[in-house]
Amino acid sequence: MAQPERKEQQRLRPAPLLFEPSVAVADPEHFFDLESMEDPGELLSRATELTLAFRAATDRAVEFQAIAAAQLADPSRFDRLTIADIAERAEWTEDYAKKMVEFGWSLLGGHTP
Repeated sequence: MAQPERKEQQRLRPAPLLFEPSVAVADPEHFFDLESMEDPGELLSRATELTLAFRAATDRAVEFQAIAAAQLADPSRFDRLTIADIAERAEWTEDYAKKMVEFGWSLLGGHTP
């Protein structure tokens, strides 16, 4: 059973995000050269790759936010932040900040300081 699961993970691996030249970024209509694609099949394929890449990047960034929040809330730190401080700093609600700290602790090994 591990074999099909591995193939599924490989298949869902997002396309790499390519950095756009500064000239292209200056044009608000330019987005990873999608606007210049004429073949709708190619456009759908590349847009789907980008969507998956952005989703994967978002998920990973949220994990790093949670880890940072947990580290900032660690009571063993002399400069520990409160949940309210973390919420304000990240522009979250306090409830969301608390959940992110808990999620971060789970990512750091499952212990709650």
